[in-house]
Amino acid sequence: MSNPLLSDAELTEALAGLTGWTRSGDTLTRTLQAPSFLDGIELVRQVAEVAETMNHHPDIDIRWRKLTFVLSTHDAGGLTGLDTALAQEIDRLAAKAGSTD
Repeated sequence: MSNPLLSDAELTEALAGLTGWTRSGDTLTRTLQAPSFLDGIELVRQVAEVAETMNHHPDIDIRWRKLTFVLSTHDAGGLTGLDTALAQEIDRLAAKAGSTD
């Protein structure tokens, strides 16, 4: 398997450095509030570009300015380094866009 599952200790350590992310079973989730609807759509577009380059695609729920990102490595059956790396990228993009928890 090219993307090994993270241990509970590794996940705990990773979550300590990820603001606003929560773990629920085999997923990491963060909900953000964008400054406007169009800002939220732009953030989703930027996340989509990063996800495409990583070949790792989040589930995204858009409700007006409220964006929810859900990460899991489905083919590995849980959470891997791809999930924590994409969470860091989403955090970076969200901070640039002025989105908040």
